[in-house]
Amino acid sequence: MIELDSITKYYGNYPAVTDISFRVEKGEILGFLGPNGAGKSTTMKIITGFVPPTEGTCSVAGSDILTDSLAARRHIGYLPETVPLYTDMTVSDYLEFMGRIRELKGQHLHKRVDEVVQICRLEEYFDTFISKLSKGFRQRVGIAQSIIHEPDVLILDEPTIGIDPIQVVETRELIKNLGGETTLIVSTHILPEVSMICERVIIIHEGQIVAVDKPENLATRLRGTERVELDVKGPTREIVTALEKVPGVESVNRKTNISEKGYSSFEIEAERGIEIRTDLATSIVKNKWDLLRLEAVGMSLEEIFLRLTTSEDPIQDEESMRVGEVSDSE
Repeated sequence: MIELDSITKYYGNYPAVTDISFRVEKGEILGFLGPNGAGKSTTMKIITGFVPPTEGTCSVAGSDILTDSLAARRHIGYLPETVPLYTDMTVSDYLEFMGRIRELKGQHLHKRVDEVVQICRLEEYFDTFISKLSKGFRQRVGIAQSIIHEPDVLILDEPTIGIDPIQVVETRELIKNLGGETTLIVSTHILPEVSMICERVIIIHEGQIVAVDKPENLATRLRGTERVELDVKGPTREIVTALEKVPGVESVNRKTNISEKGYSSFEIEAERGIEIRTDLATSIVKNKWDLLRLEAVGMSLEEIFLRLTTSEDPIQDEESMRVGEVSDSE
């Protein structure tokens, strides 16, 4: 549905993005994650045709965004980081205006205005001037205009920035509900947003892609190990020595926090793909120590993000790697 091939964009001598390639399938919700200034907005503007790339190609629904721009744009709905609203118009007037720009007419136009107002929960503000709306409700109006023409592709650039926590939750729910038939790219620097909304994530740093994978897969692929935490009561040195002897264990570290009632917390790193919890429990029981908690834990998205944005080694999922190999061979 969306395909970028070796996209590079210079502003003067400054490379905003460098040689980025990825593909988004129909109905997929993709998170485009990176710190401020990483190149997220530039990439979104290239996909939507607002900014031409210096090098490379981008296509949407089979149409090249440069050579067949109008055809490509008909498939796209776009919510930029700063929503372009006419604040002297009412919500209904603005949405009708945007619908006409998208070549909607007559009953179909009025039907779509009613539908997007309902989808975005704007019924109460139908005849309200946009200037009277809060930032959160203005954001909803922006989303409404982006879907009024029923696009196949929806690009949302920082959709929850600057709105209050309640509106953030409601906006995330709205975005998730838009997935399925519609292909979504959600550009954000907010880490929880990706894990809550997206099926796959691309992490971009300093204009280059450093990771492509499902959020739940990134931790294991990055660390190359499994992590287990446990709380146990007993002599610390003997516990560490015993647990280090369990097959597959690479390291045992006592955490600084001490859990309740004299239990100590330990973090164990094991080789990827090896299940060690049964052997850990057996070792503890054999030594007659008290076990309070034993669980496998994932690497947080914050840890992943920090590791990747300070590392030079990119991580890609297997499908992305195959796509790259095919492109190279062609």
